[in-house]
This record gives sequence, structure tokens and C-alpha cells, in this order.
Amino acid sequence: MRASIPSPSRSDVAIAAVVTVMTVTPVLVPFRQPWWAVALAVLMSVPVLWRRRAILLAGAVVGCATTVLAIAAKSLPHSAALLLLPYGVLVCTYTFAAADLSRARRAAGIAGLVAGVAVSLIVPHENLETYRYLLTAIVAAYAVGVGARARRAGRDAEREREARIREERAAAVARERTRIARDMHDIVTHSVGLMVIQAETGPLVVRDHPEKAEAVFEGIAAAGRDAIGQLRLILGALRGSEAPGGPAPARGPQPGLDALPGLLDNARRAGLDVRADVRGEPRRLSSDVDIAAYRIIQEALTNTIRHAGASTVRVGLRWSADTLDVEVADDGRGGRELREGHGMIGMRERVTACGGRLAVRPGNPGFTVTATLPIG
Repeated sequence: MRASIPSPSRSDVAIAAVVTVMTVTPVLVPFRQPWWAVALAVLMSVPVLWRRRAILLAGAVVGCATTVLAIAAKSLPHSAALLLLPYGVLVCTYTFAAADLSRARRAAGIAGLVAGVAVSLIVPHENLETYRYLLTAIVAAYAVGVGARARRAGRDAEREREARIREERAAAVARERTRIARDMHDIVTHSVGLMVIQAETGPLVVRDHPEKAEAVFEGIAAAGRDAIGQLRLILGALRGSEAPGGPAPARGPQPGLDALPGLLDNARRAGLDVRADVRGEPRRLSSDVDIAAYRIIQEALTNTIRHAGASTVRVGLRWSADTLDVEVADDGRGGRELREGHGMIGMRERVTACGGRLAVRPGNPGFTVTATLPIG
């Protein structure tokens, strides 16, 4: 099935009509020229109607007819009145300069234009004045076309840049929402989970060990204060991201490995025997790696407290020149099957975003979570 070719626009019809009238009229009125001169005048103007669909073909027809009439006009009466300006050539020159063509097609078109103008001036032995105004008119038409092409290219580039910026902003918003969802999950599951476990053991402590009750309730209060503070930061960023046309939300200070002692203390208050093992020389981390390391340990401890039934957990940090290895191992129930919930998915996303690797190995007993994060 052949593709339909769009019809010329109204402006193309109007331009072709004006060019035809201005080109054919001097041949017919007031001087009656031979029929072939009228036919050449028609070929010099009417093909302008199809110049946008086939500029090289239309330009070739218009140019050849103009060159032939310019050479033959010397034998006609009142020849000076026939060709004041080659309007069809000027319109085609403008369209050719404004069109988006390949380098080969543009080179062929320029060669044909230069050859046609040269023959039209040299063969009829035109005077210097004719050279001047004809060359000036053609160069001006070509320059105006180049300017139109440059403006169109600039508008296209601006639209492409705006579309790219919109896509980047949408991607940034999606990444920020994913980060907020991960942080919300980590905060709620860890802090609230600790509060629930300590609150459940509170009555037992009050009855059997009254002297430890104050520490238990202080642990609940500390976990709650920490959760409220982090949630305020995250919700503030979320409100900022939803403001239409507003600046990008600024991230609040997220906890990193500097806050690890407090995290381990909270786990100890929940009844775990937490042992820290740090090897190597600590180095300065990027914010993403620092936050990822903290959140991985936090999520692993949360899973241990809520699901593992463990009594002891070991948190290891191994520093090397290029990587930081984070390992959390417990002596809980373990098991052969591993079900990945939102927390495990969040850990994998954090590690992947940093360019690292995550491994979770169920054993008997316990689970071991190992993350390798690049720091070079």
C-alpha cells in the first residue's frame, strides 16, 4: 500500500501563484512572445508549488528553464523586460537552504545552483550590473534560508532539552520516592519493632526485675524519639517533592556509621547480645555508602529481633583499600528457605545503587547478611 503524499499547503499555493504571475506576466503583457517562451516561463514558476516535497527536482526544473530562457532571450524582442529577477529560482534557493538535507544532496544542489547561475550570466554575456544584482539576490535568499534552518534547529534542540529535563526530573522524583519508601520501611520496622518488643517484655521486667524496668522504658522512649526525628526529616522531604514547580527537596541528615553505637545499644536493650567486630583502618565514606551501610545493619538487626529468635548477633566491619565488608550474623532459627520481603529488597536496592554486592546465607543456626560496598 503506497503512502499518501500530503497536498501542498495554502501558503505554498499562494507563493506559487504569486511567482507564476510575476514570471509569466512580462512574457505575455505587453509583449507577445513565442509559445516556447511562455512555456519556459511556466516551468520557471509553477514547479515552485512542489518544492517542499522534492526540492532538488523542483529546483532543477526551475533552474534549467531559467537558464534556457536567459540564453534565448537575447533573440527575442524587448528581452530586457523578460527577466527582471528569477523569482522561482530565489524561492527554490531559500527552500533549499532551509531544508534538512544530507551532505551529498546539499553539495549536489549547490553545484547545480552555481553552474546554472554561471551559465545564465556568462553565455548571454550579461553586463556587470546584472552580475551584481542577480548574485546579491541569490546569496541573500540562501542566507535567509540558512537562518531559518538554524532557528528551526535551535527550537528543536530546545524542545529536546526541555523533554530531557522533564524526564530527568521525573526519574529523580521516582528515585527520591523509592529512597523515602526504603527509609520509611527501615525506620518503622526497626524503631517501632524495638518499641513493641520492649513494651511486651516490660510487664515481665516490672514484675521480676523492677530495677531494670526504668532502662526498658527509657529504651522505648529513645527508640520513639529517634523514629519521630527521622520521620520528620523524611516527611519534610516528601512534602517538598510534591510542591509544584518548587526546588528539589533537600535531604535531611541521614544516619551513617557514626550512629552505629546507638543502633547497637537499642538492639541490646531489646535483649540481644550484640558483639561488634571492626577490622582494618576506617576510611571516609561517601554519603550514599555511609547511609547504605547503616541501613543494612539496621534492617539485619530488625529481622533478627523480629523473626530469628536469636540471642547473640555479631556485627562485623572489615575495611580494605577499596571496599567495606559489612556482615551481620545471628544464632537464631535460620532455615533453608529465604523469603525476601520489602526489607531485603530495600537492602539489595541500596547495595546495587552503590555498585556493591549483597549475599544472604541461611544456615543452621542463624542467618548471615554480607554486603560488599565500594569505597575507592
